[in-house]
Amino acid sequence: MFDKIKSLGTDTAIYGISTVVGRFLTFLLTPFYTNVLLPGELGVVATVYAYLAFLNVIYGYGMEAAFMRYTASKEIGSKEQNFSIPFLSVAATSLLFTLVILWQRDSLAVMGSVPMANSSIITYSGWIVLLDALAIIPFALLRMERKAKMFAALKLFNIIATVVLNLFFLLHFQWGVEGIFLSNLLASAGTLLLLVPTIVKNLTFDWNTTLYKALLHFSLPTVPAYIATIMIQVINRPILLSLTDEATVGIYQAGYRLGIFMMLIVAMFDFAWRPFFLSNANEPNAKQIFARVLTYFFLLTMGVFLVVTFFIEDIVTLPIYHGKSIIHPQYWSGLKIVPVILLSYVFLGISNTIVAGIYIEKQTRKLPFITFIGAGVNIGANYLLIPRMGIMGAAIATLLSYSIMTIVLYLIVQKIYPLRYEWERIAKISISSVVVFLLYHFVELSAFELVWKFGLLALFAALMYAMKFFDASEISRLARVFSRSPGKDVPFL
Repeated sequence: MFDKIKSLGTDTAIYGISTVVGRFLTFLLTPFYTNVLLPGELGVVATVYAYLAFLNVIYGYGMEAAFMRYTASKEIGSKEQNFSIPFLSVAATSLLFTLVILWQRDSLAVMGSVPMANSSIITYSGWIVLLDALAIIPFALLRMERKAKMFAALKLFNIIATVVLNLFFLLHFQWGVEGIFLSNLLASAGTLLLLVPTIVKNLTFDWNTTLYKALLHFSLPTVPAYIATIMIQVINRPILLSLTDEATVGIYQAGYRLGIFMMLIVAMFDFAWRPFFLSNANEPNAKQIFARVLTYFFLLTMGVFLVVTFFIEDIVTLPIYHGKSIIHPQYWSGLKIVPVILLSYVFLGISNTIVAGIYIEKQTRKLPFITFIGAGVNIGANYLLIPRMGIMGAAIATLLSYSIMTIVLYLIVQKIYPLRYEWERIAKISISSVVVFLLYHFVELSAFELVWKFGLLALFAALMYAMKFFDASEISRLARVFSRSPGKDVPFL
């Protein structure tokens, strides 16, 4: 078991390096935007990118998941056909969708509440989603072939290019909102250009109708599910805009983006997790491995939740340049939503782990029901809570939708792919986290604030030890890791 989990950890670490570095560079754009854009302008950017998230789902229509599922099983067609058919399908439909966007640019700007002075960003957006769609299947192939280093390098290139171009267009040319989208467009074009050798190497025009029908049968039911998932992630921006104003959306967006610390963990794990569970589904102890993975994932994310919650205010208010803080003071009111967003990402990561059974058993038709429950909760909670609680209401709506969706997903998956999760150990993590968080929330020691925060983190570890979370084999392995002593590995089971 440990060797399998270790391979997952290795791939996660490689994806993680690119994800952490890349997302950190992207995160640097948040304080940059807060210092060069007005809250209303940032609100426009947040709203348009929310719509782009929906378009990404439409453009890909689940072909990434279908490609990975049939490439892993090798059930139908050749390797080249398994790559080429979804790639060509996505390419053809994406080009058609973009032409429609370009044709209806002004109408879409009005529908999306984009000022006509910024209507050019609709054109940029149409090309961005086209180029990103063309990269979907090539990137998925790199994951399935465990070419994590190449995948990571290309993702890093994309993000570094985006950041550098943002700085260039916004500082040198002072192009504002348009500069942000042009930067994204050029970075996406450069990334696709670097993927051309991978595309050419695997491309064939030998069509396989049976394979294409199987891919569509698997992928199309995921589209409503993905749309509902995106709704949960971004629909609160348009709702918040309709109930408040652009400045409030900008403040919410800045606070939401600070959830990047947890989003990084969830994203880099998911990059490695999907090819991992598809490749290991037929192992004799696969279910045991998957259950253990959830335990470790939950432990890691709750540790990150506590650390970020305790220190996020210290980080973003720290003066770094001529007295200027990382986040401009006009956005500090959004800091209160950060713990809620962090916890939302924890539930998203749990659902990403549990959903393995859906893909293994080819039951993607069950996904729309699950995700639309989460989306419905999200929309209803937003309209109910935002008028009463403002941006905190939007954050709580996100948490409610993810948590309820995770519960429903678990109940359904257990019927088609039952796993015996380590609920006793998960409960110990939960209890320790709640105790420490409540102490932080209700007990203030301003004179020794930093000492108190580090002490609470130590208390979390102590509670885990006192409740005997780690078994003897895990403690022995940890001891070997930290002591670097030679000897035979001690297996987890």
